[in-house]
Parts: sequence; C-alpha cells; structure tokens
Amino acid sequence: MKTPTALPSAIVSRAEWIDARKKLLVKEKALTRQHDALAEERRQLPWVRVEQSYNFTGPAGNESLAQLFAGRSQLFVYHFMFGPDWDEGCRTCSMLADHVDGSAIHLAQRDVTLVLVSRAPYAKLAAFQRRMGWKFKWVSSHGSGFNRDFGVLFTPEEVASAEPSYNFGTAAPFSDEVGGGSVFFKDGEGQVFHTYSSYGRGLEPLLLPYFYLDLVPKGRAEAGLPFPSAWLRHHDRYETK
Repeated sequence: MKTPTALPSAIVSRAEWIDARKKLLVKEKALTRQHDALAEERRQLPWVRVEQSYNFTGPAGNESLAQLFAGRSQLFVYHFMFGPDWDEGCRTCSMLADHVDGSAIHLAQRDVTLVLVSRAPYAKLAAFQRRMGWKFKWVSSHGSGFNRDFGVLFTPEEVASAEPSYNFGTAAPFSDEVGGGSVFFKDGEGQVFHTYSSYGRGLEPLLLPYFYLDLVPKGRAEAGLPFPSAWLRHHDRYETK
C-alpha cells in the first residue's frame, strides 16, 4: 500500500530544532501531568457489585467470573470481537492481542490478571489462537449475558437504528459485536465488583503500533482510506517486505 510522502515543515539547524523541540516538550509534559491526574480520578470512581456469576468456557473448562481472577484481586477483561459465526477474530483486536502475552506476565506481578473474552465457542477461539501463536488466557462467553451486560453486544435493530447506545450512549454501535475493556475487583470475601469500562478510542494505547506511528513523520497515513484501519491485517496475512 502506498502511503503519503513525509514532507518537513522546515529544514533548520540543530540549534533551531532543539528550540522547537523544547517548546513541544512543554506541551508533552503538561499532557503527561494531565494523564496522571485523570488516572487518579479514574481510580476514584465508585464500584458496582456484580451479582451474576456468569459462565465462561476456556482451557480450564467452565469457570465463573470470580474464578477468572486466578487468585488475584484485580481482573482486566478485554472484550475481543469474535462473533459465534465468525471464522476469525477482529483484525484490530488481533493487533492488540499481539502484545498481550508480554504484558500479562508483568501485570501478574502487580496483582492483575489479564483475560480476553469473546462470544465465539471456545473451539474457535483455541484454533485461532494456535494460528496466531498467542499464549494468553482466552475464554468464551457463548450463551452468557456477559457481553450484553458490559456494553459490547447489540441487537441488529440497535445497529440499524444508528441511535447512540454504544460507549455509554455517546455513539451508535457500528456492529453487533464491538470492542472494549472492563475492570473488576474481588475482595477478601469473594465479592466481585465492576470498577471501570472503556470503549471506542478509550483503549487505543493498547494498540501499540499506533503509538509508534504517531511518532514518525508519516504518522498513521490513514487519510483517504475507506475507514481508518483499512490497512490492517492479521499478522500472518501481510505481504513480506
């Protein structure tokens, strides 16, 4: 795919570049401090007790939501888009999943279990996972109300209506299966609480290649595409370069 040629805004001396870079650094530092403050405010959100146990199928057989914590008190669930009748998982979700294995190891040291959840039957998830070479915990919520309850499943009528019912009522769902992430906490008595969910671009930092693309001269180079991630493929479907 041909991407736009990167054109410099100006060619300057090293000293002039340093001066311009320092001015941008002031804004970057301000954004970092704002991010830190927002993260603290996020942690202060109230919690909701999860009354349902739910049922998931995975490599360990049938498990409840509480069992997915795997002995830890914090659980991050990534809602991976993979419908029951799909042959393979979402390409964007797959790009995110390419970086999960390394993160899960470190998160476990900070009392966090990372699990991916999809509606496709577990046999489909396991086959696709083998194809992609992933090792993380991935379970099926097939037959459960989990996806619907946590805002990542919509009816065909809701999609067709184009009413803003996705992302806390701020956007129309683009599909019956949508992505997102949800955070849960389990206390010493085994009670599970929902503490946070994010959708849309809220979890974009987990799409690591975009972070790199935002730093290079050509950027994401997605202008003119049918939709922003139209260039994206499963990692085993790219032409060799």
